[in-house]
Amino acid sequence: MTDDRALAGELATAAGELLLDIRKTSGLVGKELGKAGDLRSNEFLLRRLAEERPGDAVLSEESADDKTRLSAERVWIVDPVDGTREYGTYENGGGRADWAVHVALWSASGGLVAGAVALPALGVTYVDDDTAVEPTEGLASRPRTGLPRVVVSGSRPPAFADEVAAAIGGEVLPMGSAGAKAMAVVRGEADAYVHAGGQYEWDSAAPVAVARAKGLWCGRIDGSELVYNNDDTYLPDLVISRPELTEAILTVTSGGAGG
Repeated sequence: MTDDRALAGELATAAGELLLDIRKTSGLVGKELGKAGDLRSNEFLLRRLAEERPGDAVLSEESADDKTRLSAERVWIVDPVDGTREYGTYENGGGRADWAVHVALWSASGGLVAGAVALPALGVTYVDDDTAVEPTEGLASRPRTGLPRVVVSGSRPPAFADEVAAAIGGEVLPMGSAGAKAMAVVRGEADAYVHAGGQYEWDSAAPVAVARAKGLWCGRIDGSELVYNNDDTYLPDLVISRPELTEAILTVTSGGAGG
C-alpha cells in the first residue's frame, strides 16, 4: 500500500495535472473555468481516496460536510482548487501561477500526519518531509529587494499587514491562494505569511503540514495552536513564518488588529 505522505503527493500532483488540462482544453475562462476545475478535481480526489483509503473520512471544500468525520480516526482534508479566481485567469495560453491543490491527512491521535501542496502551473508538489527546499522564484509578482517579505491576501489583506512588515524591517507583497502564499515562504520567496480575513480548515491544513515539516512556525495570530477536524470548520486566521521572526510578528498580530 502507498504510504499516506506519498499518496497525498500523488493525488495533489495528479489533480493538478487534470486542472492544467481543463485550463488548456476546455475553452472556459474566469468563473466558468473555476467551477469546472473545482468540480472535476473534487470528483477525482474523492474517487481516488475512496479507492485507496475506503475506511477514511473526507472533508472537502467542494462537498457537503459529512459529520461522521467527527468520530473518525482519520480524515482527509482537501481543497481541489485553492485559488479558484487565480486558476480561472487563463488567456492566450497563459495565466496566473499562484493557485494550488491541497491534500492533507488528519488523525485523531496525531493531528496533521501527512500533507501535500501542488503548484501545478509551476510543475512542483511539496510534501511534509524534511527534504530541503532550495530558494527559488516563480510565485512572486516582483523580484526580491533584499528586505524580509510578508505575503498577504490580495483581496483581504489584514489591517496589521504594514505593521507586521515594519516590525521585521520588511515589505508587504499581495499574492493569490493560501497554498501559494504558504509555499512562497517554504520556497524562500517570502519570509512570512499572515492572514486574518477568514479561512476554513481546507485552506490551511495541507500548507501547514508542509510548512511545519520544513521548519517554519505555524499558528493562529494570537499564538495559539491550529486545530483541525472541528465541528465548525471556520479557521479564520493564520501565521506561517521563519522561526526567528515569529516573536516580532505575534507581538503585532496578537494585538487583535484583524482585517
